[in-house]
Amino acid sequence: MSPSITLATAGRILTQLRHDRRTVGMMALVPTLVMVLLYYVIGDRRSFDAWTPVLLCVFPFLVMFLVTSIATLRERTSGTLERLMASPLGRLDLLLGYGLAFGLMAAVQVTLVLAVSLTWLGFDLSAPVWPLVVVALGNALLGTALGLLCSAFARTEFQAVQFMPVVVLPQLLLGGILVPRDQMAAVLEWISNVLPMSYAIEAMKLAAVAGAEGDFWRDVAVVAGAAVLALLLGAATLRRRTP
Repeated sequence: MSPSITLATAGRILTQLRHDRRTVGMMALVPTLVMVLLYYVIGDRRSFDAWTPVLLCVFPFLVMFLVTSIATLRERTSGTLERLMASPLGRLDLLLGYGLAFGLMAAVQVTLVLAVSLTWLGFDLSAPVWPLVVVALGNALLGTALGLLCSAFARTEFQAVQFMPVVVLPQLLLGGILVPRDQMAAVLEWISNVLPMSYAIEAMKLAAVAGAEGDFWRDVAVVAGAAVLALLLGAATLRRRTP
């Protein structure tokens, strides 16, 4: 692994994103617009304060998974990945370059959402802001890693999108957003305990109330470990020849 090659890879991806204004708009602006819409739909400040940490957790994961899986699939099917793998670029250089580039985009996304929520929408946060940012960025990297992994099993962009109900939806339904995990059926609770989003949602809720206290760092470590595991599995799918 070479830091210079990793940074060059991240720079190339950011350059591509800069010329794709629709993707940048979706990544940076759409979550903020949805948050504003939610505020006016709910109309109750207390309910909005309860939903805001959850959405700050879901948005980075969902958007980064979608964008990364499609972007990586394009490089696989267009032959770009094959040419890159024939160069001195290593697997970890490529994966870390993606993680760094999309991590920066996730930082922009989270900053915008938090700035609008804390000022215009009046989100009442009783704890420091930085634990929320830590969880949101970790979740964005998790979505990036899973997107890289799932892109290996898709042949078209439509197939990449089809992975969302398989990978994303179960984690949202079983993560404790709608029903507390300890109130689920035993089998569903067991499944929930092995899904990284469950720990991300729990960490975000803790961060909004008590900051980096309690089981916060344990949950962050689980999310980070899941992201690393997904990156390692994704590296195993990178081959010298495209499918």
